[in-house]
Amino acid sequence: MKKKLVPILAAVILIVIVAAIGIITSIVEKYTPTDEKMAPNDYFGVASDEQAALILQNQLVEDKGLIKDGVVYLGYNVVKNYLNRRFYWDSGANLMVYTTPTDIINIPAGGKNYTVSGNSNTETYEIIKVSGTDVYIAADFVQKYTNMEYELIPDPNHVLITYQWGDVTRADMKKADSVRYQGGIKSPILTSVAKGDTVTVLETMEDWTKVLTSDGYIGYVRNKKLGEARTETTSRAFEEPVYTSAKKDYKINMVWHQITNDESNYNLLYDLQDTKGLNTISPTWFSIASNDGDVASFVNSSYVDTAHAQNLEVWALVDNFNEEVSTATVLGSTASREKLSNQLIASAIQYNLDGINVDFEALTEDSEEGYIQFIRELSVKCRKNGLVLSVDVPVPQPYNNFYSMKELGTIVDYVIIMGYDEHYNGSDPGSVASLPFVRAGVEAALKDVPSEKTINAVPFYTRIWTITPEGEVSSQAVGMDTADQALADNAAEANWSTDTSQDYGEYQDADGNTCKIWLENEKSIEEKAKLVKEFNLGGIAAWKLGFERSDVWDILLKYAS
Repeated sequence: MKKKLVPILAAVILIVIVAAIGIITSIVEKYTPTDEKMAPNDYFGVASDEQAALILQNQLVEDKGLIKDGVVYLGYNVVKNYLNRRFYWDSGANLMVYTTPTDIINIPAGGKNYTVSGNSNTETYEIIKVSGTDVYIAADFVQKYTNMEYELIPDPNHVLITYQWGDVTRADMKKADSVRYQGGIKSPILTSVAKGDTVTVLETMEDWTKVLTSDGYIGYVRNKKLGEARTETTSRAFEEPVYTSAKKDYKINMVWHQITNDESNYNLLYDLQDTKGLNTISPTWFSIASNDGDVASFVNSSYVDTAHAQNLEVWALVDNFNEEVSTATVLGSTASREKLSNQLIASAIQYNLDGINVDFEALTEDSEEGYIQFIRELSVKCRKNGLVLSVDVPVPQPYNNFYSMKELGTIVDYVIIMGYDEHYNGSDPGSVASLPFVRAGVEAALKDVPSEKTINAVPFYTRIWTITPEGEVSSQAVGMDTADQALADNAAEANWSTDTSQDYGEYQDADGNTCKIWLENEKSIEEKAKLVKEFNLGGIAAWKLGFERSDVWDILLKYAS
């Protein structure tokens, strides 16, 4: 019996030994760091000697730079999205444009020459390179106008770019360690750091810390190998551009004056007779007339003289209301933008205007880049000629955020928030400008625009909404007296609505239609005008002269003085 048990016991012992060896091997394998290394070319994604990976601050991005003749080039989209959005590429003209507060810089692709406000300059390298649809800008040229530093590290080529300055967290290595692709000893090794090497600390976890090495690798080291973290302040000697402003030392009290033909210019004194406290008038004189940037004009020297005699500044308006003109086409061409802005400036100088008011409405996203570039270029010319530049923008909404409010708040003198068209012809019936709508617009604008540059624009008009028994909706824009008369003619009364801060009335007309009116009057305008003092805005504006009652001017004077 004992003899029979010996083989069984031996087998059991063998199984136990094998299992133990397996367990020990598994444990050893589990806790033994891998020595697998990730190839640098794979990590940086560099496929040729002319390519360069880009590490932007603390991020390895997918975009690649270009190395040509020892010069580092950065992709246009990288420059726009991360470093300096004021570079503008005109693909049709094969031209890069850059604007400063006082100069327009034109850089043709494929050469070393460029112009600064028409004056020729030369670099020792080709500034702009085009490869297929890809456009690159020499990093040295970008650095001339951008608070950034870069370092090219070879084998493989990667460029370490610093463009955000201030406090950073750094630490020295207590012991040498491998920098791994991810946290964990089984993750491939990217590079190694020696004792005393300094790393930038990006994220600290329980056992591992994400770091940026001095040679541009972003990976993980063990906490026990890392010294104590410290804060360092980084900076670079760079003179940021200063955008001077023609801001007045008084509140703007402005009204738009709709001019539809030459004869309208001669009604100015009559149209002004009941006004009070006005200091600025904006006649609707200019309109884009062609896709080449031609301007249609009703400008009139007698009008300017009359306005100046009434102590009014004249900020002539230019619009994009011609339906036969593509705003995106005009603004997307450097030649058309230049033609447009030059005509406006020439007229301003010839007719002794005080400012230009840009009223480009219903813009689409394909107009975004061209629009803000046009405003940049026009701002340079206005600044050089002592002209006030104001822009009219809709109440900020998610669907129109391409108006680039932050940039407008920097480069122009006044941003006018058109606090109306909450409901418009073609929409459901409703208020043209309820107080909550106007307030929300002002508050949204002030996130990006200084309060002293922000003007609150109010409507002197309302809409009479007509709803047929079949549910069809139409509306008509009318002035204050006309709206009141419509209610009186139909024996209807208006009552104050706390929701809109307006008087509201409705009635049945002779055809059985339901008519609704959210009135603009002295009471509603005062509630909107109060925002000027509440938020210390730069002033108030109103559309349009002739739709108001004379009592309104006392209210505007009270809050915009």
